[in-house]
Amino acid sequence: MESQNPSMTCAICLDHFKDPCTIPCGHNFCHSCIKSHWDSATNYYCPICKEEYHNKPALRRNVDLCELIEGPGSLGVSGVEGRAAGGEGSRDVELCHRHGKPLVLFCNQEKMSVCYECAVKQCDSHDKSMLEEERQNQERLIKETERRIHDLSENINQANVTLQQTCEWVSAKFQSLLKSLLEKKLEEQRDGTITEAQRRLSELEERAQKLKENKEQVSTLRELPDTELIKKSMLVTVPEYQDICTEVSPNLQERVSGVTDVLSRVSKLLHEDLERAVGTALGHDKQASPQDKRPVLAVVPSPAAPFAPGLREELDSQRCSLTFDPRTANSHLSLSHGNTRAEHLTSGPRAVPEDDVRFDHTWQVLCCQGFSQGVHYWELTVSKPWAFVGVTYESIPRKEKGKRCMVGMNDVSWSLQLDERQLSACHGGRQEPVSGPPPPHCRIGVHLDYDGGTLTFYGPDQSRLHAFHCTPFTHPLYPACWIGEGVSVSLCPPRT
Repeated sequence: MESQNPSMTCAICLDHFKDPCTIPCGHNFCHSCIKSHWDSATNYYCPICKEEYHNKPALRRNVDLCELIEGPGSLGVSGVEGRAAGGEGSRDVELCHRHGKPLVLFCNQEKMSVCYECAVKQCDSHDKSMLEEERQNQERLIKETERRIHDLSENINQANVTLQQTCEWVSAKFQSLLKSLLEKKLEEQRDGTITEAQRRLSELEERAQKLKENKEQVSTLRELPDTELIKKSMLVTVPEYQDICTEVSPNLQERVSGVTDVLSRVSKLLHEDLERAVGTALGHDKQASPQDKRPVLAVVPSPAAPFAPGLREELDSQRCSLTFDPRTANSHLSLSHGNTRAEHLTSGPRAVPEDDVRFDHTWQVLCCQGFSQGVHYWELTVSKPWAFVGVTYESIPRKEKGKRCMVGMNDVSWSLQLDERQLSACHGGRQEPVSGPPPPHCRIGVHLDYDGGTLTFYGPDQSRLHAFHCTPFTHPLYPACWIGEGVSVSLCPPRT
């Protein structure tokens, strides 16, 4: 280990001066060192020359020595710091252990702080930067790391909240499913079967009582004289009964076959479709950094189903009134009929004012009304099958080019695509074919159960075309339409 520069070293602590001061004999010490020395001594003397003083001398700051050791701050040098400090309010200074000069540069090759003399002699060809600049870079790196730690913590917390909400939603859905199956189906079948069995049991018990009475009557006849026996026996009749089935559930399997079919489809959905849907949503993001991975909504498609009795009355009671928002309409779309009809003009774009919420490159328009709770139903007609209809969060991209701005082609929207050949359910850029041809009149009903996390599309006869079952929605949803060239979409008014 190289020795320290003695002219810069306190004789008491044997370290570089910190707030150096001079006593009357001319020797210098750290202010705190000489003060502690005299506070613990019985008389006052210089630790170096031993000169004694009758009274405790006043300590005066050595200005020249302070100016020599004070300089720009620096990062530490491994094993060779040579640290000194100024008086109260001053900053620590790093001194070169070889030359006793302030460390003002940072050598990127050696990864250490150096003085000007080191820079000329040892690091002449190395890449160097000002020590203050390197310190600022390090501070920026620390701040950026702290920010990323904060973001990651926030994302972890959000993921926990989302997972908790998803678990609660899934649990509630399965509780509802079990309740529906048990109360409406299995219990109904059980009650019917048990009731029928109890009726048979009562009939058998009544028959047994009558047979017992008849037996007692016959027994009394045996004790009568022959003449009386013949007379009385003419009044005794043996009852004839039809057989009563004692099987309790001969047709139970047939009766609950509908329930087992539903359970089989649910099982397939959980083991195949749901795993594929979630896996596809996560697969593209495997290489992303943890803080960039956001929780995604699992989407469970639902097959088409025929018309359910009483559905029309139920949907009519949930109808709402909608209008298109002209601020969002792409310049190729023209609104009319009180903003309830949107048409894609074949003549080209219109002159429209710039707006932050307008779709600049996507033939799309949103409705003014948004939903953040409750159950809502609306219908719309499409002039010909070249459109996307659905719902979206307000955060849908609006200024980009390409499909990512289209409703259903991102993670914040859901839609039904109407095509001449095929219907498709769309979410997250994925398109799932829907069984059955497009509706002949292109009249589509949309049913939103916000709290239940369900979005259902209906045909003109209230047959269910498709349903999305999602984790709970987290932001207001706005009805949205992407409209192909030459196509018009009209919002149907509520029935009066």
